[in-house]
Amino acid sequence: MFRAILEKEIRDLLGSTKFVLTFAVSAVLIIGAFAIGATRHNLNLRQYEASVAENLRQLDGLTDWNQMEQNRVFLPPQPLAALVSGVSNDIGRTITVTGRGELTATDSRYGEDPIYAVFRFLDLKFIFHIVFSLFAILLGFDAVCGEKERGTLRLALANAVPRHTFIAGKLVGSVAALAVSLLIAVGAGCLLLPVMGVSLSGGDWIRLVLIVLTGLLYFGAFLTMSVFVSAVTHRSSSSFMAMLVIWIVGVLIVPRVSVLLAGRAIDVPSVDHMSAQKASYREQLWKESRELMANFQPKANTACAATDFGRFMDSLMDVREARTQIYTARLNEERYNRQQEQQKLAFNIARVSPSTSLTLATSALAGTFLTLKEHFVDEASGYQDAYGQFIKEKTGLNPAAGIKVIKIGESNQEPIDPDELPRFGYRPIPLDQSVASAAGDVGILAIFNLLFFAGGFLAFSRYDVR
Repeated sequence: MFRAILEKEIRDLLGSTKFVLTFAVSAVLIIGAFAIGATRHNLNLRQYEASVAENLRQLDGLTDWNQMEQNRVFLPPQPLAALVSGVSNDIGRTITVTGRGELTATDSRYGEDPIYAVFRFLDLKFIFHIVFSLFAILLGFDAVCGEKERGTLRLALANAVPRHTFIAGKLVGSVAALAVSLLIAVGAGCLLLPVMGVSLSGGDWIRLVLIVLTGLLYFGAFLTMSVFVSAVTHRSSSSFMAMLVIWIVGVLIVPRVSVLLAGRAIDVPSVDHMSAQKASYREQLWKESRELMANFQPKANTACAATDFGRFMDSLMDVREARTQIYTARLNEERYNRQQEQQKLAFNIARVSPSTSLTLATSALAGTFLTLKEHFVDEASGYQDAYGQFIKEKTGLNPAAGIKVIKIGESNQEPIDPDELPRFGYRPIPLDQSVASAAGDVGILAIFNLLFFAGGFLAFSRYDVR
């Protein structure tokens, strides 16, 4: 009996006009998202390579490492960031490394092309988030009450079909038919990636599979929710209006309201306020250094005076750097802790909507979650240590930002070798860390499916078919 109902539901669904239109639109959007993402990734990769080449070009003609003013490192584009952009376009892609000091990422993509910040990119997350949820509502809002209005529900139950078998067949049949159909479109999109020259590693393919499965769980949550609402209403129009209100509140309103509520509940110091505090402390340290510089007494041997003063300046910078790091680390930690509390509260409030869990899970799996900025700065910080040590070995000094050493006298006329410069090797966020970060939200989506599935069972067991 269950198999017969399952097959009937699949046949009715696949043969319906709304399914054909839904599948056609979904397939076009999914394949389009893969094609646009691949094109955008190739463009970003070319821009990244050009930036790296331009950074090395600054070494042309230099004959002394003291003449090098700055070195920049860049966030390399990741293939999955073009499919689930997350915050990858909002954060800075460039960090200037000087050997000392606090690192700041600049040059965000939306900062360079603000029009994309207005309309955003078409990616898989958008299709899952908006399109799939609306299509799930469209296909499930009349699953029960629509059958009642057409008179087929009473006829089916008159044939001694158990209610739990009937509703289980409809739910499983709907989810199976739609999932397989959408996977076909996703599979076609995946084939485009190697054709368009986008190379994914084994870990990237695992991430992509998990992202698609998360999207299907999100789709299933709205589909089972629609069937549940259909089982507690008696008219298709009422069911559709109820689901539309739920969609507007859950997808568009709840995430934004949660941020406002968390912002009112937990105050986080602004970046400008933090910058002013750091600048004031650096100015205080610089005044102390100037007093020490005024009292500097070189050795009697004037030939070594410049060397002694250079070493003295380097020691002052070491002291200032150490004290500045302690002070800024304390300020940053305080702001980071407050920010984490605020984010945690906002996310927990927003998780009453499946759309929040989808957003957090897919961006975590793609490596484009909020932690991307922190991870990039950490990677650049590790490189800065190696770069500072290299410059010190070459020049004897590790100058701070804004300080340029001018060497008086003869210098090596041979050009410096750019290949000696340490190369920045960016390591993406590890797969296991991404999976662990997304696991909770994927579990929440699974719970939504189970709850609405069970709710549909319970509601239909008491449903008045007359």
